[in-house]
Amino acid sequence: MIARLSATALNHLITQNSWAQAKLARFNGKTVRFDIAPFSIAYTILPDGMLVIADKASSADALCVIAPSLLPRLMLHDELAHAEIQSSGDSALLSEVFFLSRNLHWDAAEDLSAVTGDIAAERIVQTVQSRQIGASAVSLAQAAAEYLTEERPLLAKPHQISSFMQQVDTLRDDIARLEQRAARLSDRK
Repeated sequence: MIARLSATALNHLITQNSWAQAKLARFNGKTVRFDIAPFSIAYTILPDGMLVIADKASSADALCVIAPSLLPRLMLHDELAHAEIQSSGDSALLSEVFFLSRNLHWDAAEDLSAVTGDIAAERIVQTVQSRQIGASAVSLAQAAAEYLTEERPLLAKPHQISSFMQQVDTLRDDIARLEQRAARLSDRK
């Protein structure tokens, strides 16, 4: 369901930014997979530059692993957030994906004008843009991160991971000492 909705939204953005179709069409048949915990969504590029959900069995030509906490920053076009994305595979395709992620823009007024008319749509969009949407997005991201780490622990906090790793190291060292004792005991016999 999420994959289908995201493909529809991305295709809408690509259609609104018609130059993007030509850029993507060069990669006809290639597949890009995005791993955003807990989801993994892959898209195959069609000859006309549009996207279709890829078959789960197909291998991806390019892979982007994105921490969920980066999503709000990416939506706000934070360049530092782009640097934190882990990527591998076809470098030309990845370069194009990153270019599109920075340059695709949603024309909300165009979509809203179908409901309200052109003038009202422009005024609504201008009003919304003038109200510090960025601060709201950051607050929403912080609330989502807190929910995923505190209320519904889907994500682990860095100190929890560090503590777990220390416990694993301690257990490994204890097992090594136990093996040495057992070897010494078996040598005495």
